[in-house]
Amino acid sequence: MLQSFQSSSRLTDEPLLSIKKLSHKYKNRVALQNVNVDVQEGSIFGILGPNGCGKSTLFKVISTLMLPSSGSAHLNGYDILKEPDEVRKLTGLIFQFPSLDRKLSIYENILYQSWLYSFSFNELLPNIQRLLSVLNLTERLNERVETLSGGLQRRVEVAKALVHRPRLLVLDEPSAGLDPGARLDFWELLNQVRTEVGTTILLTTHFLEEADRCDRVAIMDEGRIVSVGSPVELKTAIGGDILSISADDAITVAAEIESQFGLRALVVDGIVRIELKDAHTFIPKFVEALPGKIRSVTLSKPTLEDVFIKMTGHRFWGRHSVGEDA
Repeated sequence: MLQSFQSSSRLTDEPLLSIKKLSHKYKNRVALQNVNVDVQEGSIFGILGPNGCGKSTLFKVISTLMLPSSGSAHLNGYDILKEPDEVRKLTGLIFQFPSLDRKLSIYENILYQSWLYSFSFNELLPNIQRLLSVLNLTERLNERVETLSGGLQRRVEVAKALVHRPRLLVLDEPSAGLDPGARLDFWELLNQVRTEVGTTILLTTHFLEEADRCDRVAIMDEGRIVSVGSPVELKTAIGGDILSISADDAITVAAEIESQFGLRALVVDGIVRIELKDAHTFIPKFVEALPGKIRSVTLSKPTLEDVFIKMTGHRFWGRHSVGEDA
């Protein structure tokens, strides 16, 4: 029997999804390295990382589409590796690329999705009617998918994924291909799903601004989880502001700053980066101590990219420019 939707999101101490020491290897390439992730019920949890870092591989494992080389994962107590059928009943999936039949109507796409779970449309009708209302699709039920905008098609994808009342909605790069306005609308939709439907949401993304909207974020690089926490916690851990110094000889300037001021200066893509409290007070000191060697200085508050740089030593897009499984 299907479980009822919760009326609102509910954060608990016990994780709905727990991943322990998960690793995977494609021939000679390591895609996942000892990944540990806990996702709390009622939350929006983001896996943030550049293309090629292992996000899609992790998505496939969570979705029971792939067996890992080692490690374990449990959803609501069910072993993802040993009890995949039970896990699939509790999981809704939205892939990076559309899975809708464009020649069919919204109604027909949802109808056929319910059949895939061995339910008739009538059995799920109350749930479907509520979903359509939450997703603002009721008045467009008989329109063909090919006539809808990209944002509306994403709404239909969400309706399909939620038709069997899953506990966990898993999305792989859900806003890829959407324009900025449609991306904002989609995030409003995800918050509606979380609060009004009560579904826990796990998504992968390479958009830093999207990760900022999550309750918690796991930052990935080269198959590893390098940091986990709320966006605020992660940025607070930087411990101050960011000074970015442009210079003709960045390595020399960084060395002199470290020598004269005892500060750690990291050179990233030819820019000297320094993390420190009261950073603004150091700007005139640096300029005076290094006359003629500094072209410009920029002061900024920490971002998730700064967290990524701190944990990995390179910029977010510094090493990956190809697809996930290329």
